[in-house]
Amino acid sequence: MKLVKFAVGALLFAPMALVPAGLVASQAASAPTWAPAATAAVHPGVQTFTNGAQCTANFIYNDGTSTYIGQAAHCSGTGGNTATNGCTSGTLPVGTQVQVTGATQPGVMVYNSWATMQALHETDADTCQYNDLALVRLDPVDVLNTNPSVPYWGGPMGVNASGLNFGDTIYSYGNSELRLGISTLSPKTGVSTGDDGGGWNHGSTFTNPGVPGDSGSGLLDGSGNATGVLSTLGVSSSGSTNNWGDLGRELTYLHSHTSFTGVALVPGTQPFSAGGSGGLGLPGLGGGGLGLLGF
Repeated sequence: MKLVKFAVGALLFAPMALVPAGLVASQAASAPTWAPAATAAVHPGVQTFTNGAQCTANFIYNDGTSTYIGQAAHCSGTGGNTATNGCTSGTLPVGTQVQVTGATQPGVMVYNSWATMQALHETDADTCQYNDLALVRLDPVDVLNTNPSVPYWGGPMGVNASGLNFGDTIYSYGNSELRLGISTLSPKTGVSTGDDGGGWNHGSTFTNPGVPGDSGSGLLDGSGNATGVLSTLGVSSSGSTNNWGDLGRELTYLHSHTSFTGVALVPGTQPFSAGGSGGLGLPGLGGGGLGLLGF
């Protein structure tokens, strides 16, 4: 099976399980006061641009001091569409500025799983292939206009800690610029094709197929739990499979190998609804779909 990434180059088409402590931010923690979901300019699903490459943000994270928006680590990759192994593929360095749609100031990429794995000389094949998370620190002025709810669906309610079973219904929200701003194409419902890679990878199929630029978007399970980060597209004779790095494992790796031990997912202020409208159809978003070549 051939794997390809999902970022768009600048002007180029190139039941709920118990969640491990520390993966979900406590509502009692010193988190910001979030902007209303209906009017917040920054939230899951906005477009991000790293050195011209467009991706889709997954979720909001906080450590009690700073607030972060997540994207795929490969959104800052320098090795081309088929460079999908985070232990060998090139990436821009930590400290790179990232333009976040809706933000007035550039964000700063403060964590990149690819850069961390390379610095640590990571050798586990599954970790290298599927650990694909980057955190972009938001400027404090933009945190005031941020909400952690996923558009249309609402949530996330927590972090999935049990994986997915074959046939599970799953949900996502893509925001590729290739969708030309058609917002009705952004909410997506799909089906799990099962987990592999020792639990690191969630395979899926969607009736609304992926296009470049949806890379990094978040995956929700049937309970609205944050489950994965869109990473690659597997192409074979039997068709295509969208692959999502497991968010719980990605956060555990972050905690175990960096100083970001307090970073946790921020639950949405809006409840998850499998029928949609849980996220109030946040305004100002373009359309989406999962990414293909050049995510």
